[in-house]
Amino acid sequence: MTSTDSAQQSAATPAKAPAKDPWDLPDVSGLVVGVLGGTGPQGKGLALRFARAGQKVIIGSRAAERARAAAEEIGHGVEGADNAETARRSDVVIVAVPWDGHAKTLESLRGELAGKLVVDCVNPLGFDKKGAYALKPEEGSAAEQAAALLPDSRVTAAFHHLSAVLLQDPEIDEIDTDVMVLGEDRADVEIVQALAGRIPGMRGVFAGRLRGAHQVEALVANLISVNRRYKAHAGLRVTDV
Repeated sequence: MTSTDSAQQSAATPAKAPAKDPWDLPDVSGLVVGVLGGTGPQGKGLALRFARAGQKVIIGSRAAERARAAAEEIGHGVEGADNAETARRSDVVIVAVPWDGHAKTLESLRGELAGKLVVDCVNPLGFDKKGAYALKPEEGSAAEQAAALLPDSRVTAAFHHLSAVLLQDPEIDEIDTDVMVLGEDRADVEIVQALAGRIPGMRGVFAGRLRGAHQVEALVANLISVNRRYKAHAGLRVTDV
């Protein structure tokens, strides 16, 4: 091959685009975040943290009056509404309902959640005299159950390993933890990662597709054991990333 041929071949071969920085995440500051189950400890804690970070937040409950009372308690501009209105008005909807009401709640909101980015943070757990243990839904995980029940929504999984006690403590400015984020669409995962990063001390870390959600949800049972043994509010940090 002559030098001319080599030059022509190089010119015909498109240059590879530089790899995208995995920490180059989108601006999500203008998104409205809805929290279904926003009157429970985890939901209220997440609502507080996002509102303090400047996010517009609506918390939902089956009873609008209960949601409005909880929103007033949280402050920081948080609004309360029934679950359907919360889903309709939000860009991103976090599902923080109890496991035993998970399927029924999502089935009832299928229409309102169509086209929405849904973040499932429900942990299917059982408890007996030995402590907490993981349950495995028929679909594989709570997140996969959500994806099956919401075929017109964009379902991700995140925020499983956060202490509700720390989230709700107004004296704590930063929460030192990583958030494992799973999903089928990288753009959706990056939105959730960016939302996690809005909370001081947190990072959102990509952790795979939804088929891996069961082990992420199940790890909460181990964290409960850690917390009981050491009287702590343990979270997770992923090293070397």
